[in-house]
This record gives sequence, structure tokens and C-alpha cells, in this order.
Amino acid sequence: MNTATFFTVLRVLAIPVFITIYYSNISGNNFIAAFIFTLASITDWLDGYLARKLNQCSGFGAFLDPVADKLLVTVTLVLLAANYSSPWFVIPAAIMVAREVLVSALREWMSSNNQRDAVAVGYIGKVKTTTQMLAIIALLAAHPDTVDVLLVAGYVLIYLSAILTLWSMFIYLKSAWPMLSRDLKQKSS
Repeated sequence: MNTATFFTVLRVLAIPVFITIYYSNISGNNFIAAFIFTLASITDWLDGYLARKLNQCSGFGAFLDPVADKLLVTVTLVLLAANYSSPWFVIPAAIMVAREVLVSALREWMSSNNQRDAVAVGYIGKVKTTTQMLAIIALLAAHPDTVDVLLVAGYVLIYLSAILTLWSMFIYLKSAWPMLSRDLKQKSS
């Protein structure tokens, strides 16, 4: 295991830690959970940076990094949906989870057709991820029953994330459309 992969694994291992703390009776549990999530989010950038800087790119790291990202975000959105059970939160969270599943499947399919670069992570995807992480941090730190600046910021950011999620999904589908339409035509003939 190299340094970059270590940080990816650390991101996965942080998930049960911040969930346990979030549901604990520790004073300030939501802030501590948000802080751990923040550190885990930073490792998303750090592992990629280290892999390139230290020339530690590996097949296992390339596989594990997006899995770790999706686990971190999806599990946390489910955790938050349990506390923010209104449709005002659940709908954008469901959009984000559905997009993650769709884009992951699309990337896998494109990769099996030697076209993975057509759906590589783009600028909008990176902005979406950053906005999504900030939204989740704010909502983890906020208390669902108290309207304050964190809660309002979290909701604004979660809706912005949902918009960016749909936009980036459209970009990926548009990039993959030539391959998808060719495959559909071949199957229908």
C-alpha cells in the first residue's frame, strides 16, 4: 500500500467513525462529525495529488478512489435523510445518489468499450463535488430542528449541488451519446 492509497483507505475508514460520533451523545457531536467528514473530504483531493506527485498511480488506487468517494457521499446523504426527512432535503439527495449510480454505470460501460476517457471527470463534476461536500459539512454541523446560518447554507448548497449534479450528468450523457446510440442501433438491427 502506498501513501496515496493509504489516504483513500483512511477516507473509507472515517465513515463509521463520524457516523458513530454523529449519533452519539457527546457534546458537540454534530460539529465533531462534520470535522471528521471535512478531513475525509480533504483526503479526496490529497490522495490524487499524492498519487501524481509521488508517481504512485496504481490500478487499485484508480479503482478504490471513486468507490471511496461514492461511499462517503452516499452513506452521508442517507444519514442526513434520516434527520432531514422532509422532501426538501430528500429530493435533492435522491437526485445526487441516482446520478452517482448512473454515472458510475455509464463509466463502467464506456470503459468496457474502451471509451472511458469520453466520460472522464470534468470541471463541472469537480465544482459539483466541492459544492456537495460543503453542503454536507454544513448539514452535518447544523441541527435539523434549529434554523440558523448553517442550516440555511446547507440547504442552499444542497440545491446548488443538485443542479450541478443534473448538469454534470447531462454532460456525461452527451459525451457518451454517440457510443450509446451506436450500440442501440446495433442491437435493434
